[in-house]
Amino acid sequence: VTHYSIPEEMKEGSVVANLATDLRLEVKTLNERKMRLDIVANKKYLDVNKETGELYIMEKIDREYICPSKSSASCYLRLEVTLENPLRIFNIEIEILDTNDNAPQFRRDAIHLDISESTPKGERFSLSNAVDPDVGSNSVKTYHLSENEYFNIEVQTGRDGTKFADLILKKTLDREQQAVHNLTLTAVDGGKPARSGTASVIVHVLDTNDNKPTFDKSLYNVKIMENSPIGSLVLHLNATDSDEGSNSDITYSYSLYTSEKTQETFHLNPTSGEITVRGMLNYEEFNIYDMEVIATDKGANSLSGQCTIKILVEDMNDNHPELSIKSFQSPVSEDIKLDTVIAVVSVSDKDSGENGIVDLHIPDNMPFKLKKSTDNYYELVVSEALDREKVPEYDITFTVTDRGSPPLSDNETMTLELLDVNDNVPQFPKSFYTIRVMENNAPGALLESLSAFDPDLHENQYLVYVIIEKEIANTSMSMLFSINPEDGKLHALKTFDYEIEKEFLFHIEARDSGSPPLSSNVSVHIIIVDQNDNPPVIVSPWRAHGSVVEEKIPRSTDKGSLVAKVIALDTDSVHNSRITYQFLQVTDATLFSLDQYNGEIRTMRMFSYRDPRHQRLVVVAKDNGEPALSATVTIKLSTEETAVKAYSDMTEVPLEYDIFSDLNLYLVIGLGSVSFLLLITILVTIVLKCQKAKPSKAAPPSRNSVISERNSTIADSTLVSNDAYWYSLFLAETRKGKLVVRQPVPKGSRYIVSSIPRGTGLTDTSDSASSTLQV
Repeated sequence: VTHYSIPEEMKEGSVVANLATDLRLEVKTLNERKMRLDIVANKKYLDVNKETGELYIMEKIDREYICPSKSSASCYLRLEVTLENPLRIFNIEIEILDTNDNAPQFRRDAIHLDISESTPKGERFSLSNAVDPDVGSNSVKTYHLSENEYFNIEVQTGRDGTKFADLILKKTLDREQQAVHNLTLTAVDGGKPARSGTASVIVHVLDTNDNKPTFDKSLYNVKIMENSPIGSLVLHLNATDSDEGSNSDITYSYSLYTSEKTQETFHLNPTSGEITVRGMLNYEEFNIYDMEVIATDKGANSLSGQCTIKILVEDMNDNHPELSIKSFQSPVSEDIKLDTVIAVVSVSDKDSGENGIVDLHIPDNMPFKLKKSTDNYYELVVSEALDREKVPEYDITFTVTDRGSPPLSDNETMTLELLDVNDNVPQFPKSFYTIRVMENNAPGALLESLSAFDPDLHENQYLVYVIIEKEIANTSMSMLFSINPEDGKLHALKTFDYEIEKEFLFHIEARDSGSPPLSSNVSVHIIIVDQNDNPPVIVSPWRAHGSVVEEKIPRSTDKGSLVAKVIALDTDSVHNSRITYQFLQVTDATLFSLDQYNGEIRTMRMFSYRDPRHQRLVVVAKDNGEPALSATVTIKLSTEETAVKAYSDMTEVPLEYDIFSDLNLYLVIGLGSVSFLLLITILVTIVLKCQKAKPSKAAPPSRNSVISERNSTIADSTLVSNDAYWYSLFLAETRKGKLVVRQPVPKGSRYIVSSIPRGTGLTDTSDSASSTLQV
């Protein structure tokens, strides 16, 4: 038999020994001889590597599982190694050595013990022992107990070597001090390193009747008022017994030293210890009661305690104080003077001493105070300024209280009403109103509700709204706007035109109906918002209504030459009057280009012999409004075979004419006309300003007859700006080789400008491109 010894819990794959070497076998023949390993009466924990002949661990071995019995300290695995050709059998014995892989463990996690507090010290109590599956020195070796002042342990060894512990009482227990003791018992084995297990030892201390009942005090002094009702609680005795169960149940009783008079007047509840009134208490007949109460527990050997009680009957404050309001002034004006007397009050109390002394009070948060005039008489006077708008009335409560214990009181409430005084001016929610009104509004349209607030009452609160008159060029604001005098709604009386009137600034007054009346005003700024209601007007090239503009240009015109320039004007605001130009129709889109911002039409290339002689251009001028408005002009261009230079050359090379040529004559006439019209405009403006019509006292001027100074100013500036524009246009067109003059036009227009190309020999405006400007 081959013998090996290995420790338990070896890792899988660990080599125990080389069987081929130990059994003197050839390693090369192990496979041929079909070597196998059989384990007797156990799992196959080991196997042989046939390539190397090594015996190795297939599965971890647990000694406590293989040999659960601790009667024998040895544990073996028996193996048989079989080989064929020739057949041979070898017996192998493997001893499994124990390792400290298990900790001691108690059968129960908690051990409960009941020990009477009367148990003498030195008494022993058996404790459950711990179990350790390991053997030998790895099994349980000793026990330890947690630190405490009442218990220790003594470790004992059984006949089979088992270790167990006895709990020994080393100090007398007192349940009233500590009813439960929580200890920890620890079992430690002898392995290296040592392992341990714990269990809780809970000791319940059983009670014995060793404590007598005790009262909170040995002497109680109690005061009670006379006339206290039957059943009133005088005193609740509460004796305590630190024992438990029946040892702490207490009953209360009078001692033999308590008089019958006292027992008839007061009742003692034997269970709760409450002392209540049984008979009537009269301070004048009997005012001191002495009693002795005994508290006894219900233990087998009952114990008792006692206390003394002294009851003092006090005189009762049984009369309420009285008050009487002799005079009271209501209502009063809110502007009443300070220290004015509002009411006179008298107070009294039928009791005597402290119970008969009374005090009078009113609430602290009121603008009044009490002044003592004579004995038991008080005056109520005004101490702070009154304001009806903050507090319209006061509920004044007069409270009279005596100085008894407990104090008695009485009260009476009077209502003081305040009369309104016109002391508040109307207030608008805003100090300045900005109102935007879209032009072309309907007459009578509501613009804004300008309601003010006056916290006064009645006629002092009724407001009237008016527009503070202000004239602009003989036009009153009341001709343009109206306000409802009752609710402050502001309306427009006319339709406004942004191109004529752009803003108004005036004031609105709110006046109450008090005496004297108070008022306030607010500034109102009316801003007229522009609408896109004016379409662009094409002023160049001019043409009669619905007619076509005809232009002649040389066929040899160079690329990039200026052919024509479309100019349109829009009287709307800056945003709406922004003009853009584009072709609506064009004969040949590759021949001409149009600048969308300045309206210049230029050639994109030179004319070829294939290009038609006549070109038709339709240009649309569109403003920037929403929706956009537009105007169109049709230009017919005719090309002719001449040696005339291109426009671009003409603009760069100045032309020389005789001083007295026709062109110079037209220039002089044009400049003279512009100067003359400008002079006439200035004179008319001066005359209108100097001869303002004075309004008649008998009848106000008609609304339709008033001319706004603002409108006149705008009209004057329009004339001047138009003349300046024509003068700049005149100079620009002249530099480009054209003659610009103004001509009368039909009704609805003011000027006609005619542009005549130089060098064409045309003197009649019907042969040239022309445009109309209407102002």
